[in-house]
Amino acid sequence: MKLLVRNLSRSTTEQEIRILFSTHGSVTQCNLVLDQETGKSKGFAFVEMPNKTEAESAISTLHETRVAKNRIRVKIAQ
Repeated sequence: MKLLVRNLSRSTTEQEIRILFSTHGSVTQCNLVLDQETGKSKGFAFVEMPNKTEAESAISTLHETRVAKNRIRVKIAQ
């Protein structure tokens, strides 16, 4: 399943996101979206988890939790 993670702090790294989601299962890919001009985070990322049950667990546990002072939103990517 491909998940969309929104409202990330601009200082949150791709590695931090991967570690956060890895506590709920295997993560095959993690892409923090960066601004092409500045190279800084745009505040959202995509996380791919191959196991549907683990991905649903990550969504229900992490949605609306605080990460680096921001309340993140996690949902299935469209």
